[in-house]
Amino acid sequence: METTTVTVRTGRREQVHDLTGEASRFVASRGDGLLSVFVPHATAGVAILELGAGSDDDLLAALASLLPADGRWRHAHGTPGHGRSHVMPASIPPSLTVPVFAGRLALGTWQSIALVDLNVDNPDRTVRFSFLTG
Repeated sequence: METTTVTVRTGRREQVHDLTGEASRFVASRGDGLLSVFVPHATAGVAILELGAGSDDDLLAALASLLPADGRWRHAHGTPGHGRSHVMPASIPPSLTVPVFAGRLALGTWQSIALVDLNVDNPDRTVRFSFLTG
């Protein structure tokens, strides 16, 4: 298995960050196999969805509705609503797998790989890409 990490600066705001370019570069010329994308954080996740056409903003709005940034959370250190960031990975998990054929991600036409981060207390994220030859 081959692996690498990239650092993503999400800043101090909720963000959906496109990882597709980094993932594509990592698998280029590697042949057939599986790409694993993993974020080793308790408050971030990765998802496959359409980006750039409003879906990323819609996702953040849906998460804000489902997981409000208020005082209801028992895990209550950091900024108000920080506990919701610890609940989010139950819905948007910290890992996913994408098939790779001839060094290309086998994503659908409108699919992208995204880092989803609601935690405004942690501005830097690590993403691990691992490739298993098939």
